[in-house]
Amino acid sequence: MPLPMAIHAQDRLLSLNIHEEPGIDLDHLIPGMMLWPLFLDPDNATWVLYARYAPGTTLPSHFHTGAVHFFTTKGTWGYKEYPRDQQVAGSYLYEPPGTMHTFHIPEDGEPVEGFMVVSGVNVVFDDEGNYLNTDHAGSMEQTILECAKRQGIDMPRYIRPSGPAAFTA
Repeated sequence: MPLPMAIHAQDRLLSLNIHEEPGIDLDHLIPGMMLWPLFLDPDNATWVLYARYAPGTTLPSHFHTGAVHFFTTKGTWGYKEYPRDQQVAGSYLYEPPGTMHTFHIPEDGEPVEGFMVVSGVNVVFDDEGNYLNTDHAGSMEQTILECAKRQGIDMPRYIRPSGPAAFTA
């Protein structure tokens, strides 16, 4: 039996190294947060990021419409709603669609780093439960591009597997 033909011919692997790419500082939006975009696919509602958070970082409460996979590489963090379930370096966390929580790092903690794969939309709420906004692959891409420009980075390097919808030739 012959081997299958490649659908996508590649002359090299699509690979990024966070130690070779500048982090995108989101400090003016979320103090102490830095992101390395790895894969942003607005067409399929998927984003993959490496993130660094400073001690004392608390993200707004958010509801996930899709699954999240988070692997902690440094530090200790948790969700306010689950104080007994702290995530430490080496922890893998699966968040099924339909979950809601508030990411938090203690003030006296150490910086946290981790790798995440997010699908769907995050619906974000304030402390009183009022709707604030939604985060998704497209909005994350826009935020990352705007923050990169503020840093003097014309275009951060990441993998974007598709473009706007269009007719085939």
